[in-house]
Amino acid sequence: MHALVATVVHHPEDARILHRQIRALLDAGHTVTYVAPFRECGVTPWSELRSVDVPRASGRERLSALRAARAVLAEQAPRADLLLFHDPELLMALPSERPVTVWDVHEDTAASILTKPWVPRPARRPLGMLVRSLERRAERRMRLLLAEEGYRSRFRREHPVVPNTTEVPETPARPPGDDRVVYLGHVSLARGAREMVELGRLLRPHGVRLEIIGGADAGVRPMLREAQQEDALTWYGFVPNDRALRMCAGAMAGVSLLHDTPNYRHSMPTKVVEYMAHGLPVVTSPSPVAARLVTERPEGPAGLVVPFRDPSATAEAVLRLRADQGLRTRLARTGHHIAQTSYHWPVQARAFVKQLEQWVDEAGGPAPRIPRQRSDERAPASEGDHTYLA
Repeated sequence: MHALVATVVHHPEDARILHRQIRALLDAGHTVTYVAPFRECGVTPWSELRSVDVPRASGRERLSALRAARAVLAEQAPRADLLLFHDPELLMALPSERPVTVWDVHEDTAASILTKPWVPRPARRPLGMLVRSLERRAERRMRLLLAEEGYRSRFRREHPVVPNTTEVPETPARPPGDDRVVYLGHVSLARGAREMVELGRLLRPHGVRLEIIGGADAGVRPMLREAQQEDALTWYGFVPNDRALRMCAGAMAGVSLLHDTPNYRHSMPTKVVEYMAHGLPVVTSPSPVAARLVTERPEGPAGLVVPFRDPSATAEAVLRLRADQGLRTRLARTGHHIAQTSYHWPVQARAFVKQLEQWVDEAGGPAPRIPRQRSDERAPASEGDHTYLA
């Protein structure tokens, strides 16, 4: 099977897209062409991939990326057995002639628009209604995969769920220490950027360092840089998921300070599962799914829950962990056990690949191969923004 995977919004090394789904397809022996903003993100594609570069869509600068994606997908789709795309924006760039098409629904897009700083406030609700209309139309025209059980209610039909689980090591690399806490993931106001900056300031006098590993919205980058300059925290920016997880090892705790927004009320923060998988106690705001996982499992608690938007309470929770090595150890062991028994990605990987293979088989199986442009060729400059990389 030849899968054409596309994103213009996500970083090319997005954990779900590259490190889980594409890795699973390659491990199963399938061919993958990956359309993503490699050059703009400074990423060298994996050698196992056929890769095509496009501009990145961010903020209000999306039109050129969508035009480029439309041209690339129109050219590449006839060569593929399956088109798997990851951005709702690409609903407007799909070619009319295409193979089995699958939209991997990562988030509640309409709900997330309510917190997007680049969307004018008066336009947020009307745009959300338009997104809901596009979603209903999409499920009549293509296959859908959902990243959360909670997304089912948005759609009229049943769609398979491929949750954001993670690779869980047999044993954590190191036990939780006592001098740093980490945040892993994209940084935005709705994900607690202000609270984390204040948390870093509160922990610094106690000799505890906050490390933030992840890219950030344009509006919060100056805040993070300023906090780093005053030595309140360390911000590494985007780091590929496999390396980022190694950086988390041995931290006292992993923090997740999501706000109480519609997009997060029914979502499991992947970072929480990743913290548990790598032997870190969790400190989380009371987002319902995360709070249940951390405090209500029969195996016992895996972390502490703090109020929304309360850096002082978060700092108190971190210092409580620092003062009690036995508590840190118990929470870390329980969290790792829960992740290992319930959230180990290879189980989901097999189901994910099997589902895609089934949909291709139902459509008549893999098509005869169409000769592909040589890897050392380049798209003519007059054709627009896309370039063949491998």
